[in-house]
Amino acid sequence: MSELNHQSVQQLADAATAFVKTERRGRWFSNLLKLGVAVYLVGSVALISQGINSKGLEENLKSHIASVHITGPIMPETLTSAEAIIPLLQDAFENKHSKAVFLQVNSPGGSAVQSGLIYDEIVRLKALYPSKPIYTIAEDLCASGCYYIASATDKIFADKASIIGSIGVRFDGFGVTGLMEKVGIENRSLAAGEHKRLMDPFAPADAEAQKHLQLHVLARTHEQFKKAVRDGRGNRLKETPELFTGLVWIGDEAVSMGLIDGLGDVRSIARNDIKEEELIEYAPDIHWMDKLTGNLGASIALTLQKSMGAGLKF
Repeated sequence: MSELNHQSVQQLADAATAFVKTERRGRWFSNLLKLGVAVYLVGSVALISQGINSKGLEENLKSHIASVHITGPIMPETLTSAEAIIPLLQDAFENKHSKAVFLQVNSPGGSAVQSGLIYDEIVRLKALYPSKPIYTIAEDLCASGCYYIASATDKIFADKASIIGSIGVRFDGFGVTGLMEKVGIENRSLAAGEHKRLMDPFAPADAEAQKHLQLHVLARTHEQFKKAVRDGRGNRLKETPELFTGLVWIGDEAVSMGLIDGLGDVRSIARNDIKEEELIEYAPDIHWMDKLTGNLGASIALTLQKSMGAGLKF
Protein backbone atom coordinates (compact mmCIF):
# COMPACT_ATOMS: atom_id res chain seq x y z
CA MET A 1 0.00 0.00 0.00
CA SER A 2 1.34 3.39 -0.94
CA GLU A 3 2.07 6.07 1.61
CA LEU A 4 -0.82 8.12 0.23
CA ASN A 5 -3.32 5.27 0.58
CA HIS A 6 -2.10 4.54 4.09
CA GLN A 7 -2.66 8.17 5.10
CA SER A 8 -6.18 8.14 3.58
CA VAL A 9 -7.13 5.00 5.49
CA GLN A 10 -5.74 6.46 8.72
CA GLN A 11 -7.71 9.66 8.21
CA LEU A 12 -10.91 7.67 7.65
CA ALA A 13 -10.23 5.64 10.79
CA ASP A 14 -9.61 8.79 12.83
CA ALA A 15 -12.79 10.35 11.49
CA ALA A 16 -14.79 7.23 12.36
CA THR A 17 -13.33 7.18 15.88
CA ALA A 18 -14.15 10.84 16.36
CA PHE A 19 -17.71 10.26 15.10
CA VAL A 20 -18.23 7.37 17.54
CA LYS A 21 -16.95 9.47 20.43
CA THR A 22 -19.22 12.34 19.42
CA GLU A 23 -22.21 10.00 19.25
CA ARG A 24 -21.38 8.57 22.68
CA ARG A 25 -21.09 12.07 24.16
CA GLY A 26 -24.41 12.97 22.51
CA ARG A 27 -26.18 9.94 23.95
CA TRP A 28 -24.64 10.58 27.36
CA PHE A 29 -25.80 14.20 27.28
CA SER A 30 -29.26 13.15 26.10
CA ASN A 31 -29.60 10.61 28.91
CA LEU A 32 -28.35 13.15 31.43
CA LEU A 33 -30.90 15.65 30.15
CA LYS A 34 -33.71 13.10 30.43
CA LEU A 35 -32.64 12.24 33.97
CA GLY A 36 -32.59 15.93 34.87
CA VAL A 37 -36.09 16.43 33.48
CA ALA A 38 -37.36 13.39 35.42
CA VAL A 39 -35.80 14.66 38.67
CA TYR A 40 -37.33 18.08 38.06
CA LEU A 41 -40.80 16.62 37.47
CA VAL A 42 -40.63 14.38 40.53
CA GLY A 43 -39.37 17.26 42.65
CA SER A 44 -42.12 19.54 41.36
CA VAL A 45 -44.81 16.97 42.19
CA ALA A 46 -43.34 16.54 45.67
CA LEU A 47 -43.26 20.30 46.25
CA ILE A 48 -46.81 20.70 44.97
CA SER A 49 -47.99 17.85 47.19
CA GLN A 50 -46.21 19.38 50.15
CA GLY A 51 -47.87 22.69 49.35
CA ILE A 52 -51.29 21.03 49.18
CA ASN A 53 -50.66 19.23 52.47
CA SER A 54 -49.49 22.45 54.10
CA LYS A 55 -52.59 24.20 52.81
CA GLY A 56 -54.71 21.39 54.24
CA LEU A 57 -53.00 21.77 57.62
CA GLU A 58 -53.61 25.50 57.57
CA GLU A 59 -57.27 24.97 56.69
CA ASN A 60 -57.67 22.54 59.57
CA LEU A 61 -56.64 25.31 61.98
CA LYS A 62 -59.80 27.32 61.32
CA SER A 63 -63.39 26.60 62.26
CA HIS A 64 -64.94 24.03 59.94
CA ILE A 65 -67.11 20.95 59.54
CA ALA A 66 -65.04 17.80 59.11
CA SER A 67 -66.31 15.70 56.22
CA VAL A 68 -65.63 11.96 55.85
CA HIS A 69 -66.83 10.11 52.73
CA ILE A 70 -68.00 6.51 52.36
CA THR A 71 -68.58 5.89 48.66
CA GLY A 72 -69.13 2.45 47.16
CA PRO A 73 -69.31 -1.04 48.68
CA ILE A 74 -67.97 -1.33 52.23
CA MET A 75 -65.33 -4.04 51.97
CA PRO A 76 -61.99 -4.94 53.57
CA GLU A 77 -58.78 -3.69 51.96
CA THR A 78 -60.54 -0.84 50.16
CA LEU A 79 -60.94 2.88 50.83
CA THR A 80 -64.28 2.10 52.52
CA SER A 81 -62.89 -0.46 54.98
CA ALA A 82 -62.86 0.11 58.72
CA GLU A 83 -59.07 0.39 58.55
CA ALA A 84 -59.40 3.32 56.13
CA ILE A 85 -62.44 5.10 57.62
CA ILE A 86 -61.81 4.88 61.38
CA PRO A 87 -58.58 6.98 61.41
CA LEU A 88 -60.40 9.68 59.44
CA LEU A 89 -63.23 9.74 61.97
CA GLN A 90 -60.72 9.94 64.80
CA ASP A 91 -58.92 12.87 63.18
CA ALA A 92 -62.23 14.61 62.52
CA PHE A 93 -63.36 14.33 66.15
CA GLU A 94 -59.97 15.11 67.68
CA ASN A 95 -59.47 18.34 65.74
CA LYS A 96 -60.51 21.09 68.15
CA HIS A 97 -61.36 23.39 65.23
CA SER A 98 -64.02 21.06 63.79
CA LYS A 99 -67.51 22.05 64.97
CA ALA A 100 -69.16 18.87 63.68
CA VAL A 101 -68.50 15.74 61.65
CA PHE A 102 -70.41 14.96 58.46
CA LEU A 103 -70.40 11.38 57.21
CA GLN A 104 -71.21 11.76 53.52
CA VAL A 105 -72.38 8.40 52.20
CA ASN A 106 -73.37 6.85 48.91
CA SER A 107 -73.16 3.11 49.38
CA PRO A 108 -75.20 -0.09 48.93
CA GLY A 109 -73.61 -1.62 52.05
CA GLY A 110 -71.21 -4.53 52.14
CA SER A 111 -69.24 -6.43 54.78
CA ALA A 112 -71.08 -6.97 58.05
CA VAL A 113 -67.80 -6.95 59.98
CA GLN A 114 -66.46 -3.73 58.42
CA SER A 115 -69.79 -1.97 58.95
CA GLY A 116 -69.90 -3.12 62.56
CA LEU A 117 -66.38 -1.92 63.28
CA ILE A 118 -67.14 1.55 61.94
CA TYR A 119 -70.43 1.67 63.85
CA ASP A 120 -68.71 0.78 67.12
CA GLU A 121 -66.03 3.43 66.61
CA ILE A 122 -68.63 6.13 65.99
CA VAL A 123 -70.36 5.17 69.24
CA ARG A 124 -67.02 5.35 71.08
CA LEU A 125 -66.10 8.74 69.61
CA LYS A 126 -69.52 10.18 70.42
CA ALA A 127 -68.99 9.24 74.06
CA LEU A 128 -65.53 10.86 74.06
CA TYR A 129 -66.71 14.06 72.35
CA PRO A 130 -70.34 14.52 73.44
CA SER A 131 -70.44 18.17 72.38
CA LYS A 132 -69.43 17.45 68.77
CA PRO A 133 -72.33 16.18 66.64
CA ILE A 134 -71.94 13.71 63.81
CA TYR A 135 -74.51 13.66 61.02
CA THR A 136 -74.96 11.30 58.09
CA ILE A 137 -75.73 12.98 54.78
CA ALA A 138 -76.92 10.41 52.24
CA GLU A 139 -76.78 10.92 48.51
CA ASP A 140 -78.30 8.40 46.07
CA LEU A 141 -78.04 5.37 48.34
CA CYS A 142 -77.72 4.54 52.02
CA ALA A 143 -78.67 0.91 52.29
CA SER A 144 -77.84 -2.18 54.30
CA GLY A 145 -74.36 -1.89 55.91
CA CYS A 146 -74.25 1.79 55.03
CA TYR A 147 -77.48 2.36 56.96
CA TYR A 148 -76.09 0.23 59.81
CA ILE A 149 -73.22 2.74 60.11
CA ALA A 150 -75.50 5.75 59.65
CA SER A 151 -77.76 4.66 62.51
CA ALA A 152 -74.86 5.26 64.92
CA THR A 153 -74.74 8.97 64.04
CA ASP A 154 -76.76 11.67 65.79
CA LYS A 155 -78.92 12.49 62.78
CA ILE A 156 -79.44 11.20 59.25
CA PHE A 157 -80.41 13.39 56.30
CA ALA A 158 -81.05 12.49 52.68
CA ASP A 159 -82.58 13.72 49.46
CA LYS A 160 -86.27 13.11 48.89
CA ALA A 161 -85.34 10.52 46.24
CA SER A 162 -82.48 8.82 48.12
CA ILE A 163 -82.87 5.06 48.65
CA ILE A 164 -82.80 4.20 52.35
CA GLY A 165 -83.03 0.99 54.38
CA SER A 166 -82.47 -2.65 53.35
CA ILE A 167 -82.10 -3.84 56.96
CA GLY A 168 -81.24 -7.47 56.34
CA VAL A 169 -78.37 -9.94 55.93
CA ARG A 170 -77.28 -12.14 53.05
CA PHE A 171 -74.75 -14.87 52.36
CA ASP A 172 -74.48 -15.43 48.61
CA GLY A 173 -73.81 -18.70 46.89
CA PHE A 174 -74.62 -20.61 43.70
CA GLY A 175 -74.62 -24.17 42.37
CA VAL A 176 -73.68 -25.59 38.98
CA THR A 177 -74.17 -29.31 39.54
CA GLY A 178 -76.76 -29.61 36.74
CA LEU A 179 -74.47 -27.83 34.30
CA MET A 180 -71.59 -30.12 35.29
CA GLU A 181 -73.66 -33.19 34.44
CA LYS A 182 -74.58 -31.76 31.05
CA VAL A 183 -70.98 -31.04 30.05
CA GLY A 184 -69.54 -34.18 31.63
CA ILE A 185 -67.52 -32.63 34.47
CA GLU A 186 -66.95 -34.73 37.59
CA ASN A 187 -66.33 -33.16 41.01
CA ARG A 188 -63.43 -34.90 42.75
CA SER A 189 -62.83 -32.50 45.65
CA LEU A 190 -62.34 -34.00 49.12
CA ALA A 191 -63.30 -32.70 52.56
CA ALA A 192 -63.07 -33.78 56.19
CA GLY A 193 -66.19 -32.74 58.07
CA GLU A 194 -69.73 -33.61 57.08
CA HIS A 195 -70.73 -30.05 56.19
CA LYS A 196 -67.35 -28.63 55.17
CA ARG A 197 -68.47 -28.21 51.56
CA LEU A 198 -71.52 -26.14 52.46
CA MET A 199 -70.70 -23.35 49.99
CA ASP A 200 -69.07 -25.54 47.32
CA PRO A 201 -70.88 -24.62 44.06
CA PHE A 202 -69.81 -27.94 42.55
CA ALA A 203 -71.47 -30.05 45.27
CA PRO A 204 -75.20 -30.72 45.85
CA ALA A 205 -77.01 -28.37 48.24
CA ASP A 206 -76.57 -29.33 51.90
CA ALA A 207 -80.02 -28.68 53.38
CA GLU A 208 -78.98 -29.36 56.98
CA ALA A 209 -75.98 -27.03 56.78
CA GLN A 210 -78.07 -24.33 55.07
CA LYS A 211 -80.58 -24.50 57.92
CA HIS A 212 -77.73 -24.13 60.42
CA LEU A 213 -76.37 -21.15 58.51
CA GLN A 214 -79.79 -19.53 58.41
CA LEU A 215 -80.45 -19.95 62.14
CA HIS A 216 -77.01 -19.49 63.67
CA VAL A 217 -75.35 -17.01 61.31
CA LEU A 218 -77.85 -15.03 59.23
CA ALA A 219 -80.62 -14.75 61.83
CA ARG A 220 -78.23 -13.86 64.66
CA THR A 221 -76.43 -11.28 62.55
CA HIS A 222 -79.80 -9.85 61.55
CA GLU A 223 -80.66 -9.45 65.24
CA GLN A 224 -77.39 -7.56 65.75
CA PHE A 225 -78.34 -5.27 62.86
CA LYS A 226 -81.81 -4.63 64.26
CA LYS A 227 -80.44 -3.92 67.73
CA ALA A 228 -77.92 -1.44 66.31
CA VAL A 229 -80.67 0.41 64.45
CA ARG A 230 -82.96 0.45 67.48
CA ASP A 231 -80.15 1.66 69.74
CA GLY A 232 -79.14 4.37 67.30
CA ARG A 233 -82.55 5.63 66.24
CA GLY A 234 -84.35 5.17 69.57
CA ASN A 235 -87.96 6.31 69.78
CA ARG A 236 -87.67 8.11 66.43
CA LEU A 237 -88.08 4.73 64.72
CA LYS A 238 -91.64 3.79 63.69
CA GLU A 239 -91.48 0.00 63.59
CA THR A 240 -93.70 -1.80 61.11
CA PRO A 241 -93.79 -5.46 60.01
CA GLU A 242 -91.87 -4.49 56.85
CA LEU A 243 -89.15 -2.41 58.51
CA PHE A 244 -86.58 -5.16 59.07
CA THR A 245 -87.36 -7.32 56.02
CA GLY A 246 -84.68 -5.88 53.73
CA LEU A 247 -87.05 -3.53 51.88
CA VAL A 248 -86.01 0.02 50.96
CA TRP A 249 -87.81 3.36 50.89
CA ILE A 250 -87.07 6.73 49.38
CA GLY A 251 -86.19 9.79 51.44
CA ASP A 252 -89.57 11.43 51.92
CA GLU A 253 -91.20 8.23 53.23
CA ALA A 254 -88.08 7.34 55.22
CA VAL A 255 -88.64 10.53 57.23
CA SER A 256 -92.15 9.47 58.27
CA MET A 257 -90.84 6.03 59.28
CA GLY A 258 -88.10 7.51 61.44
CA LEU A 259 -85.33 5.96 59.35
CA ILE A 260 -83.94 9.45 58.75
CA ASP A 261 -84.43 12.81 60.45
CA GLY A 262 -85.07 15.07 57.51
CA LEU A 263 -84.40 16.07 53.93
CA GLY A 264 -81.45 18.18 52.86
CA ASP A 265 -78.00 18.24 51.33
CA VAL A 266 -74.58 18.93 52.77
CA ARG A 267 -74.67 22.69 52.28
CA SER A 268 -78.17 23.22 53.63
CA ILE A 269 -77.51 21.10 56.74
CA ALA A 270 -74.20 22.87 57.35
CA ARG A 271 -75.81 26.27 56.98
CA ASN A 272 -79.04 25.64 58.89
CA ASP A 273 -78.10 23.11 61.58
CA ILE A 274 -74.41 23.75 62.33
CA LYS A 275 -74.25 27.42 61.33
CA GLU A 276 -70.94 26.75 59.64
CA GLU A 277 -70.41 26.67 55.87
CA GLU A 278 -66.71 25.78 55.78
CA LEU A 279 -66.32 22.07 54.99
CA ILE A 280 -62.98 20.30 54.95
CA GLU A 281 -62.74 16.76 53.66
CA TYR A 282 -60.73 14.28 55.71
CA ALA A 283 -59.45 11.79 53.16
CA PRO A 284 -57.00 8.88 53.33
CA ASP A 285 -53.46 9.18 51.99
CA ILE A 286 -53.53 7.29 48.71
CA HIS A 287 -50.34 5.84 47.25
CA TRP A 288 -49.48 7.40 43.91
CA MET A 289 -49.68 4.02 42.20
CA ASP A 290 -53.24 3.53 43.47
CA LYS A 291 -54.12 6.95 42.10
CA LEU A 292 -52.79 5.93 38.68
CA THR A 293 -54.49 2.53 38.63
CA GLY A 294 -57.72 3.64 40.27
CA ASN A 295 -57.18 1.22 43.15
CA LEU A 296 -57.31 -1.53 40.53
CA GLY A 297 -56.07 -4.31 42.81
CA ALA A 298 -58.76 -3.70 45.41
CA SER A 299 -61.41 -3.44 42.69
CA ILE A 300 -60.37 -6.77 41.18
CA ALA A 301 -60.34 -8.44 44.61
CA LEU A 302 -63.79 -7.01 45.36
CA THR A 303 -65.17 -8.24 42.03
CA LEU A 304 -63.80 -11.73 42.59
CA GLN A 305 -65.13 -11.83 46.14
CA LYS A 306 -68.59 -10.77 45.00
CA SER A 307 -68.61 -13.21 42.08
CA MET A 308 -67.70 -16.11 44.39
CA GLY A 309 -70.35 -15.10 46.92
CA ALA A 310 -67.85 -14.99 49.76
CA GLY A 311 -68.52 -13.26 53.06
CA LEU A 312 -71.46 -12.22 55.19
CA LYS A 313 -72.98 -9.04 53.78
CA PHE A 314 -75.41 -6.39 54.94
